[in-house]
Amino acid sequence: MFDSEITALAIEILTICRDRGLSVATVESCTGGLVSGALTAIPGSSDVVNGGLVTYSNAAKTALAGVPATLIDGYGAVSEPVARAMAEGGRTKLEADFSVAITGVAGPGGGSAAKPVGLVHFACASTVMTTHREMRFGDQARDEIRRLSVLEALAMLKRAALNHP
Repeated sequence: MFDSEITALAIEILTICRDRGLSVATVESCTGGLVSGALTAIPGSSDVVNGGLVTYSNAAKTALAGVPATLIDGYGAVSEPVARAMAEGGRTKLEADFSVAITGVAGPGGGSAAKPVGLVHFACASTVMTTHREMRFGDQARDEIRRLSVLEALAMLKRAALNHP
């Protein structure tokens, strides 16, 4: 179902987390659950993956991940503050050591001059800190933007697990 690059990275994350006794969660918008799907496609992942939230709408971001509506109103759903709040809220609600969040414009429509197709914000929250990364994948096919987003989110989870105190 997932390509070999995604599968290999998911296996690495699960192995690192299992060895360190860590748990993960996901909060996804433009990827629609693909990160969670990649992790849970690996047999035995339930000892590491606490759960995943698909918060495609703004209302779901608020209701499920606890993102304050004022952040969405002030910065827009595709923004650093919202990505950080998604990750932090998901980590807390799903009681995980780490949570990765993705919000972006996967296209083909929906972009603007300020927030073009291919703009994706990522955040990874741990019990210690929250990191953010903005990627601009360009006006590519929707499936490719989502695939690249899954890879980036998994890479962030791997770095967080490796650097956990």
